[in-house]
Amino acid sequence: MENLHGASASSPRLRVAAKVKTFVLDTNVLLHDPQSIYKFEDNNLAIPVEVLEELDGIKGEQSTERGRNARRVHRILQELLPDSRSMHEGVKLSNGGTLSIIINPYLADPSRRSPAMDRLRAILPDLSKKDNRIIAAALFVQERFPPPTILVTKDVNVQLKARAVGLESQDYLNDKVPETDDEASYREISLNVYELQRFCSEGAFDLDAGSAQPLYLNEYVLLRSDEGKTMPARYYGDGLVRRLKIPDFVKAPGGIPIRPRNLEQQFFMDGLLDDSIHMLTCYGKAGTGKTLLSTACALHQTHDDHSQYDGVSISRPVIALGKDIGFLPGSLEEKMKPWLQPYHDALEVLIPSKPQKEPQFAAKKVSKNKFKKRDDHFSAPMSAPQPSHSSHGGGHGSAPAMKPYERLLRSGLVEIEALAFIRGRSIARRFFILDEAQQLTPHEVKTVITRISEGSKIVLIGDPAQIDNPYVDARSNGLVYCHNRMKGQSIAAHVKLTKGERSRLAELAADLL
Repeated sequence: MENLHGASASSPRLRVAAKVKTFVLDTNVLLHDPQSIYKFEDNNLAIPVEVLEELDGIKGEQSTERGRNARRVHRILQELLPDSRSMHEGVKLSNGGTLSIIINPYLADPSRRSPAMDRLRAILPDLSKKDNRIIAAALFVQERFPPPTILVTKDVNVQLKARAVGLESQDYLNDKVPETDDEASYREISLNVYELQRFCSEGAFDLDAGSAQPLYLNEYVLLRSDEGKTMPARYYGDGLVRRLKIPDFVKAPGGIPIRPRNLEQQFFMDGLLDDSIHMLTCYGKAGTGKTLLSTACALHQTHDDHSQYDGVSISRPVIALGKDIGFLPGSLEEKMKPWLQPYHDALEVLIPSKPQKEPQFAAKKVSKNKFKKRDDHFSAPMSAPQPSHSSHGGGHGSAPAMKPYERLLRSGLVEIEALAFIRGRSIARRFFILDEAQQLTPHEVKTVITRISEGSKIVLIGDPAQIDNPYVDARSNGLVYCHNRMKGQSIAAHVKLTKGERSRLAELAADLL
């Protein structure tokens, strides 16, 4: 674009088209999507030198996605800007746009004045902050070049500060799904009573091509007759709908039977149990049964010798901002336990511990002295040898009994996966459950899904309305993006759960609070 140092050049060395826009990229956009450099079509692209400095401080993060993306951006820029001349003059991109690195001369020489920089110093006087310096670079570009200048950042606060100084700013929109109204959990198809009877007897029905609503492959629907009779179904393409393939209940090994409580849970169970569906996405607010049903159906399919899957793998983002878990003490299971406690709760429900043969009545007969000995035993240091109490057969000095579901973890039938270490793996013959997928970026979800080998299945669950990651939203998170891009594929399906089944209190809290 311009001589980077702005010393003597009064006009740009690289001519830019006046009918297009100039986008100034913040650091978080490049970290979010390193390929974003190629996704602004034939517009002009400017990267402040402060962004390179921030990337340099992040590239050393060896085990984080941010560190990997920072290194990818450096490699891309090294390829596009191989020498000092290209850095100073800018380059043309293959998509027709231009790329320049911007150094703001007003920051190097405070004596130089301009109306925009005077306004910036009056509103944001602390120019030692990187965010303010990036905004200053964007104002410099806005002053020097005729096209509209837009600062692109995923930091909402930076967007607000940029607008406060008269600079247009927006989020990175390339990976956002189209803005649509809140979709219903399922659609209804009207049939007459004879057509519905035929569907009930044959298990399938061909919809009239002239009157059928546009459905996507593997979409769940509800068939309704004029008399109000209903039947759930799934669309298989070419106008064909079929009955759901679900048993009366599913059961974990040694556990209790679990049955779907509503229509949406029937849809979810059908997708979980169908081997032809290799990827299932599910939206659902708190208490709709996402965790319990996915775990129950996964264990139901892995406990016999003829199962397609060798076990269940469970993971979720450990921290909303994607930080590493390597500094937490203990084994991988101990590090992940706080984040996977919902699955421990679900396993406890599915495989409850057996009650003691001698409940509270036996405890009433124990003397105060016995209680004192027992308390002394539990308060003693772990390294000290403990005496064995043989009264009442079991003994108070024995180790706590292992919970039934803990045996699944010990045997490897249920595994805990850390997303920080999933890169490079190939996950074969596993039923993979990725919880809280709405906290991940599209690139992070892609990284996980591309690890799934033949014979495996992945289920992504979450609530797009509950997002803690500041760099994704309801339209750009990995769960919504994945559903939008995979919709209509023969091996993918989607379910939306809206009815809470945890308790009446939980349902009211999810809706009203």
